[in-house]
Amino acid sequence: MSTTDEPENVPNVQGWNTDWSKSTIDLSELRRGLAASDPRDVISPIDEPKLEKVAEVDWLDDREPVALAKAGGEARAYPLRILTWHEVVNDELGGVPVAVTYCPLCNSAVGFEREVEGRVLTFGVSGLLRNSDLVMWDRQTESLWQQISGEGIVGELAGTQLTLVPVTLVSWETFREEFPDGTVLSQDTGFGRSYGINPYDFYDSSSRPFLFNGEVDDRFPAMERVLATIVGETNKAYPFSVISEKRAVNDEVAGEPIVVFWGDESTASALSDPEIAEGRSVGTGAAYLRTVDGQVLTFRPAGEDLFKDNETGTTWTLLGKGVDGPLAGEKLEPVIADTPLWFAWAAFNDGSPVYEGA
Repeated sequence: MSTTDEPENVPNVQGWNTDWSKSTIDLSELRRGLAASDPRDVISPIDEPKLEKVAEVDWLDDREPVALAKAGGEARAYPLRILTWHEVVNDELGGVPVAVTYCPLCNSAVGFEREVEGRVLTFGVSGLLRNSDLVMWDRQTESLWQQISGEGIVGELAGTQLTLVPVTLVSWETFREEFPDGTVLSQDTGFGRSYGINPYDFYDSSSRPFLFNGEVDDRFPAMERVLATIVGETNKAYPFSVISEKRAVNDEVAGEPIVVFWGDESTASALSDPEIAEGRSVGTGAAYLRTVDGQVLTFRPAGEDLFKDNETGTTWTLLGKGVDGPLAGEKLEPVIADTPLWFAWAAFNDGSPVYEGA
C-alpha cells in the first residue's frame, strides 16, 4: 500500500510508498517517460561503481565528454558514454557519499551529496519526467527529486534541497591532462549496455525536445547549451553562442564576482551522432569565483584553453588552475554550474537573469 492514495493523473505509480499528499509542484506536471507497469529503475542506476586509474583507460576517445565531479578534495570522471545509459551513479568521492547524475533529454549533469538529515540516500530513475527532465526517487523514503535542481518535489522529503557538488562537462583529454592521477568510472558496470553508442542520436539538433509540452522560450534555440550558474539564491544562464565569442566573461552574480570561461572547443556532444566519439564539437563552459586571497581578479583569454588575470599576470587553465605567474599553484573556487539545453533551463528558471553579452 502506498502512504496515500495514488494521484489519478500520474501514470504507473500504483503501489509506490510515496506520500503524494506532500508536494511542492502540481502533480499534473509529471509525465511518464517509460512504458512499464513500474517504471522505477527500468533505466538501471549504478550502485556499486568500479573505478579505473586514468593511466589504465584505453577505451575513451580524446574528444569524448566526461562529467568531472569534485568532492572531498577528490576529482573523478564519469564518461557520458556510461551515464547516457544509467543516468544515476551512487558513489563515494573523497569520503563523501554522492550521486552523479545525467539527464540526456536536458543534457543536465548534476552532482549531489547523498546524506540528508544524517541518513545516506540511494537514488534511482523514477521513469517520470517533468519539463523533460529526469525525476529521481530515493529508496529510503520513496520521495521524488528533480534532477536539474536537486529539490525534493513529492513525498516525505518534499521541499528538501540536496547539497550540490561541482560537476563540469569536459573532454576526456582535458580531464586526463589536468588529473593524471585521477579516477574514472569503469565500463565494467555489471550491465550489458552498448557503451559508446548514443541512444539519443541527433537529439540535440532536433527542433523540439522530446516529451516536452510547455512553451519554449524563443530568446535562444531550444537545444542550445547554456552554462547555468548558481550563486546563492540566484540562477543565471550564459548561452554558449554568447560566451564562445568572448571566451572569458567577468561578471557579478548575487553580489559575488565570478568569471565564466569557455574553451575545450573539440569536446564532443553526447547527443548528436550515433557514436559519441564522433559527436559534433560543442565546447566547454566553466565558472569560478574571481576572488583569490581577498583580491578580485579580472580575466582575459590568453591562448587555447588558457586565461590570464590583469591584476597579477598569472596564467590559468580552463579548469581554474594557476600554471604560470605569481599565483601559480592556486586554484579558483568553482561556482556550481550545469550545462543544460536552453529549453530546460528556461522552463525551470522563468524570470531568472540571462547573460546576453556586453
